[in-house]
Amino acid sequence: MIKTVDFLVIGSGPAGRRAAIQAAKLGHSVLVVERGRKLGGVSVHTGTIPSKTLRETVLNLTGWRERGFYGRTYRVKQEITAQDLHNRLRTTLNHEVEILEHQFCRNRVEFRTGTARFIGPNEAEITHPDEHPIEVQFKKALISVGTIPHRPDDIPFDGNKVLDSDDILELQEIPRSLTVIGAGVIGVEYASIFNALDVNVTLVEPRKTILPFIDIDIVTELVGELRDRGVDMRLGCKAAKITRLDNSVLTVLSDHRVIESDMVLYAAGRTGAVGSLGLENCGIETDCRGRIKVNPDTMQSSNDSIYAAGDIIGFPSLASVSMEQGRIAACHAFGAPLPETRQAFPYGIYAVPEMSTIGATEDELRQSGVCFECGIARFRETSRGHIMGLDRGIMKMLFCLETKKLLGVHIVGEGATELIHIGQAVLNLGGTLNFFLENVFNYPTLAEAYKIAALDAWNKISARRKIIKAEEDMPAKQPEDQNDPISDPVAKIA
Repeated sequence: MIKTVDFLVIGSGPAGRRAAIQAAKLGHSVLVVERGRKLGGVSVHTGTIPSKTLRETVLNLTGWRERGFYGRTYRVKQEITAQDLHNRLRTTLNHEVEILEHQFCRNRVEFRTGTARFIGPNEAEITHPDEHPIEVQFKKALISVGTIPHRPDDIPFDGNKVLDSDDILELQEIPRSLTVIGAGVIGVEYASIFNALDVNVTLVEPRKTILPFIDIDIVTELVGELRDRGVDMRLGCKAAKITRLDNSVLTVLSDHRVIESDMVLYAAGRTGAVGSLGLENCGIETDCRGRIKVNPDTMQSSNDSIYAAGDIIGFPSLASVSMEQGRIAACHAFGAPLPETRQAFPYGIYAVPEMSTIGATEDELRQSGVCFECGIARFRETSRGHIMGLDRGIMKMLFCLETKKLLGVHIVGEGATELIHIGQAVLNLGGTLNFFLENVFNYPTLAEAYKIAALDAWNKISARRKIIKAEEDMPAKQPEDQNDPISDPVAKIA
């Protein structure tokens, strides 16, 4: 069977589904191929939605948000089981799939399950165990297959005691202790989530710091809270060997220390899911981690007819950014005006507590030589923070000293991923310190932190201005008269 379509989309994650719907709205025939059993890709079934659902379930069942009032031992449900976590997860995922199916139906996007493989520059074959192969001839195609967990050969994965970030969602029992290898975004998120379940967590990271792309003050706040909650952080050492025992797992570190835990989660990187695509048949190459290089302005690969978007092209690997990348790819493929792209986009990390950031960090501004000032607000300084019982959480804002423009916003604490959007709007519109000083925020809200941080920055800038003015008002130093005996060193000595 031979099928002809305008747009072939391989993968139905955030990039794929947004591109498919955009192309359909432009009047083109679209076929989406997904090798999983249902729509949604990695984002819906093993990545973004499941991990965030797990986080929310844990926070609700443990009563985590109320512990500021009732103490660290407070729990809503005393005995929390893996089944409790799975129940909410299934409900959420089924709802997400229903929404996607309805969107595809409403926009007349055709969907097939199966494995797609390129057999030429503009041809692909779709195979399914229960169906005859279909040859698809396309005008344009998008690769949005996402990534899979990196699984080194020397790690004894078994899906029971030694797991990757996909396996952890199929957990049959909650461990008493967990070793997390890799303190990237995924590792930090799961380490903090299981710590909130009162699991003894050890976090192993070969680098001497975690999340190096996040502002140092935000990372310091997070590390301080995790350690205060009992997370054992082994930074600056690698996991040299992992050995499964009958009832536990031993992790030997490069510094010869040994960690014994019920389970090990290996979360050190991901690899592009390109193994079955036949990219060699359409002239596309990948790097060592299976990522495809594209033109960042158009998402076009080395094959002019084939685009790539989402995690498969690498950083930032965010669902929100992937959606825009898919839309840009579809618009460029069919000659529609490209949406305006913003240089600054928010980055959210759904740890416990949340972190979110946009714009430049303090280190980046120092390295670029920009004169800046920062303002800090602590959530406990807000009335809403008192109401919610928040002891921790900070907001950091960076402003240009010359123009007073907002350069960056960095938040760690409850609601960080929601709060960041105020800063995003002001930053992308070129707003200044005055916006936060002169505008009214709902009271009591955590958004009040914006005004507190802005006032902190304004006070620091005002103090600097006083110093500059004092220096300007000082009388100019008169040149010394060498014939004046008072100014003559020899005369003074005499």
